[in-house]
Amino acid sequence: VDMFPNIEAERARHGWSQEELANRLSVSCSTIKNWMNGSTKIPASKVVEMAILFHCTTDYLLGLNERG
Repeated sequence: VDMFPNIEAERARHGWSQEELANRLSVSCSTIKNWMNGSTKIPASKVVEMAILFHCTTDYLLGLNERG
């Protein structure tokens, strides 16, 4: 189950594999998978990093509003 479809959508839009996103965030691929399925919480610092990488808002990535 994908808890964060907007993060997955942005990753796909950029043409990055989960492994590439993990490398860009300096985490393991299993960490990305655990974030996406809700097993572990995404640290706020990593949400901010993803917002910068994807040129969008943190609220959008977390599903709190439309793409921003």
